[in-house]
Parts: sequence; C-alpha cells; structure tokens
Amino acid sequence: MTRQLTDRPRAAVEPKPAPTPRARWSARTRRDFFVFLALALPNLLLIGVFTYLPLFNNIYYSTLDWTLGSASATVVGFDNYVTFFTSSDATKVLGTTAVFTLITVGGSMVLGLLVALALNSKIRGTTFARSAVFAPYVLSGVGVGLVWLFIFDPGYGVLAWLLRGIGQQSPQWINDPQLSLVMVIIVYVWKNLGYCAVVYLAGLQSLPQDVMEAASLDGANGFRRFVSMALPLLSPTTFFLLITTMLSSLQAFDLIRIMTPLGNGTSTLIYEAYLQAFGAFNRAGYSAAISVVLFAILLIITVLQLRFVERKVHYS
Repeated sequence: MTRQLTDRPRAAVEPKPAPTPRARWSARTRRDFFVFLALALPNLLLIGVFTYLPLFNNIYYSTLDWTLGSASATVVGFDNYVTFFTSSDATKVLGTTAVFTLITVGGSMVLGLLVALALNSKIRGTTFARSAVFAPYVLSGVGVGLVWLFIFDPGYGVLAWLLRGIGQQSPQWINDPQLSLVMVIIVYVWKNLGYCAVVYLAGLQSLPQDVMEAASLDGANGFRRFVSMALPLLSPTTFFLLITTMLSSLQAFDLIRIMTPLGNGTSTLIYEAYLQAFGAFNRAGYSAAISVVLFAILLIITVLQLRFVERKVHYS
C-alpha cells in the first residue's frame, strides 16, 4: 500500500512589529531626577554660596589695590602677585611654609605609625591609651596653644622651672624666630599625631591575618613582616593620611595665631595673608593674592599626589 504525500500550503508568517523606542524621559526617570534634585540641590547651593563664590570673589580681590575698610579700590591686575614674588619676604614665607609642612606631616605620620603599632598590642589599658592619644586632636587649637604657651614661656613656664631646677636657662622660645618655629612644630605634631595613630591603627587591624601568619610560618621575623608586607598593605592608609595631613598643615592657623601673634619666624602663607589683611597693613588685595597662591599650591600638590603617588598604592 502506497502512501501519498500531499503538499499543504504553509501559513504565512506575519513579521513581528518593530519594538517601540523607549521614551528617553520615562515617568520613573523623571521621578528619580526630581528626587535627586530635591536631595542634592540644597547641598550644591550651600557649597556654591559658601565655597566657590568666596573663592572667585577672592581671586577678583587679588587684582585690586584695596585697603581693608576703604570704600574704593583700584584695579591693578597681577601687580599684587608680582609684588609678592619679588619681595624679600616671599622666600622667607614660602620657606617657612615648606619647613613647617614637611616636618609636621612627616613627624605626625611616623610617630602616629609607631604609636599605632604600640596600641595594636592586646594588653590591658589599650582602650584608655587610644582615647588619651586621640584626645588632643579633638581639643580646641586655641586651648592647646594657650596651655603649651604657658609651658614654653621662658620666664614663668613649666619648662623654664624644670630647667632652673637643674641649673639651666630656658631657651627664648617666643623671642627667637628659629625657636618659635620649632615650638609651634612640636605642639602641632603633638596635637595631630593622635589622628594619624587612630587611622593607622584601623589599617593595621584590617590587615589579612592569614597572609601575616603564612609569612611567620615561612620564617619571616616581625621586622621583616612589617617592612615587606604590612607597609605595602598600609599604602592606601598612608596615601590618605599624606593628603589630609598635608592639606591640614598648609592651612594651620590657630596654633600659630595663639603662640606667635606677631608671626615671629612662623609666618606661613596662610598666616602671612592674615597679617597683611588684619595686621598693621590692612592690605586686603595683597592678602587675597597670597591666599590665591596658597590655593594654587594646594591644588597642584593634590593633583600631583593623585597623579603620581597613587600609582604606588596597593589596593589589593
């Protein structure tokens, strides 16, 4: 029996309709955008009004020959900048700023790391010690300056009294320009090393213990583990502290103002700007130019750190 196959016509396949392009601004997108504006716009307005507007105003003031309190001012362009960089005080102020920043940043970070290593030990009293080390950082700079000024006073200070007890004369910390800078650096490092210690302590406690234990089993002693493993793993913490402490040191004001009101050997850029505007000169335009120079230095240092120093940071 032969089976015959018959060809049946196939049903025509209708083409699928092209997908409708999705609206660029859907209802949900618009809602999310307005929520973002409601949350971010107040903060952006505050930042613009209290940060960027004063910045641009200060740049404009730096082009004026303006005495503070005067109702009139003369546009002088870049004359204030030329006057600053060609004056004999420019080298002194920039040098003082560099010395103060380098020593305070390096001293705070090195001592902070050593203190963090000590506080990382599992012994009694470490909680109290951590609080005591961090306490100076949160204290008022004015209060700290007044207390240390009493300690360093060459006539009635505690240090002078101790030195007289062993038959020695107290150095003229306040009157000698070089010693004044040393005095302020000591106090600033003492006040800020607690911040570096706490941040380094957090970094030490987050190190992978399995890696450190494996290195110990391989025969690496404590110093070798610290130098070859702990320090590279702490590079993100070091990079963070390098940026924050350098920016803080370049803007240090309160301790300098309290301990050396006349800027005797301690005139950093920010304090020189203060003296020019609110001291005996009342040169507001010239002071604004110094402030712009400080802003440019801060910007350049931050960009260089992010561009070059971050390459040596190990995030894994």
